[in-house]
Amino acid sequence: MALNRWFLFLVFPLLHGVTGTMVKLKDGGFEDIVVAINPGLPEDQRIVDNIKATVEEASIYLFHATKQRFYFKSVKVIIPLTWTSKPEYKRVTIESYEKADVIVADPFLKYGDDPYTLQYGGCGEKGRYIHFTSNFLTNDSFHDVYGSRGRVFVHEWSHLRWGVFDEYNNDAPFYITGKSKISATRCSDEITGEYVFQEKTGKTRKCKVDLQTRLYETGCYFVPEKKQSATASIMYMQSLPSVTQFCDKSNHNTEATNLQNKLCNYRSTWEVIMGSADFASSSPLTAPPPAPTISFLQTRDRVVCLVLDVSGSMGGYDRINRLRQASEIFLYQIIETGSWVGIVTFNGAATIVTNLQQIVSDITRKSLSDLLPTTAGGLTSICSGVRAGFQVFKEKYTSTEGCEIVLLTDGEDSTISSCFSEVEKSGSKIHTIALGLDAAKDLETLAVITGGLKFLATDKLDSNTLIEAFTGMSSGNGNISQQSIQLESKSQSVGISQWMDGVVSIDKSVGNDTFFVVTWSLGSVPPIIILTDPRGKRYLETDFVIDNTNVRLARLKIDGTAEGRSANKGLYCCSSGSLSGKKNSTSGEKQCSLKEDFLRSI
Repeated sequence: MALNRWFLFLVFPLLHGVTGTMVKLKDGGFEDIVVAINPGLPEDQRIVDNIKATVEEASIYLFHATKQRFYFKSVKVIIPLTWTSKPEYKRVTIESYEKADVIVADPFLKYGDDPYTLQYGGCGEKGRYIHFTSNFLTNDSFHDVYGSRGRVFVHEWSHLRWGVFDEYNNDAPFYITGKSKISATRCSDEITGEYVFQEKTGKTRKCKVDLQTRLYETGCYFVPEKKQSATASIMYMQSLPSVTQFCDKSNHNTEATNLQNKLCNYRSTWEVIMGSADFASSSPLTAPPPAPTISFLQTRDRVVCLVLDVSGSMGGYDRINRLRQASEIFLYQIIETGSWVGIVTFNGAATIVTNLQQIVSDITRKSLSDLLPTTAGGLTSICSGVRAGFQVFKEKYTSTEGCEIVLLTDGEDSTISSCFSEVEKSGSKIHTIALGLDAAKDLETLAVITGGLKFLATDKLDSNTLIEAFTGMSSGNGNISQQSIQLESKSQSVGISQWMDGVVSIDKSVGNDTFFVVTWSLGSVPPIIILTDPRGKRYLETDFVIDNTNVRLARLKIDGTAEGRSANKGLYCCSSGSLSGKKNSTSGEKQCSLKEDFLRSI
């Protein structure tokens, strides 16, 4: 009985991932807000300048809107690596594009240049991030539509931080009041205005009533008067000069057909904010707040040290071999070109296997892979490994800030807490991989205190969790053109004359630098591998690059862009079987063909 696994890696447009915010609230001030500029945007100093001006204005507006309770205390702005460096730009440490609270990026098709906040949860639940476009931040003509950028920021921050919703509704702009009158969906209903319809000629007229819906006709708009006495609400129309408050219990429009009423059980936005943990832990300030502290950080080339456990317990469950397989995939497919990588191994003591090498070609990737450990023995000292990783960084840099450690261990270590303080002060990010159920209980703390990722990999023969942990460690800098992801993963125990089959669909918009990787757990001879592309071209195990160091891994790179027959997608069919089943290879190919045809038929 052997275990075969196969994987597919390719460059793929990643969505902004779901990760934790770093924002803290202290004495009414929101600290460590992260604003990140997408590296795909062309350099424009106006973006940087206007982010600063927006935050400064928004802090004052928020202070008065929350009855002198909250303001913006400190904000970090991440500048792309490709933009011109400046002396005031510090190095990014634990911050990242993927963890940013606000991103500045190209327009999203659905919204265009409209500012928006991605909200997954219900009423009172925090959102994921605020999205501004560069055009919104640099084109002052948007002021006429949205109001000042500072006011817009407070509107979106309320979505993000307190889980309130819009008090307008473009899909249902009108409703019938309890008094059988047609009214615009808004809060408060004290906001005055006109109902107008614009003709094709450009002229406007009063709206007519649709006899079927009893509402105003499609194309009718409510146009608020610029001069208002109403002060609410920020979640309806912050662009009105008079609007400086949220709707509260006294003026909330419970009849309006908006998301705030629908999702928050007809509570006002201020009532929801008052029910937040922020409100419970704060009190009104007695003096105006200080101006926000705004610092600028710039991403640098990625610097990573693999810190790998080679203690005695790594000799069981095929762990050393699986460590090599997963680490090799990381080195070949995941770590970005231009990055710097070092390797440390540890048991009772640590050994620097190699100092930092820059990834400039596949030759570098291979030389690093050749240095991965093959044997295990001794005790476990996790802090020794971490400190050696820091030493690797200091051989090239004066500081460990902004560097990353990928720490894999399966062992118990009661002394791990002895380096917590040192780790927290390092400015490095530590990603932890706990292999098996006996890994040190404090291991995750290293990731938590540094803003790193944490993974648990099992020893189950049919599990890919260890490799998937390594493939989940892209840089998080927002440059999707450099980031590889695992599109498909499958593992299965394969007996004599048995096959593992699978089909992978690749959309036409992706597929650059596509790799198929097959690993196995027993035997030095590779299994039979048959890969068929959508055009009928067949690749065999002889076309795969097979490692000769007993790592039991075969790799195939599809040159150029992986394509399919149709204009929309391509289906790749992969079969892998045991050696003694070679005489049944035709049967394996038939299984693959049938599955591919079935998927095409649906």
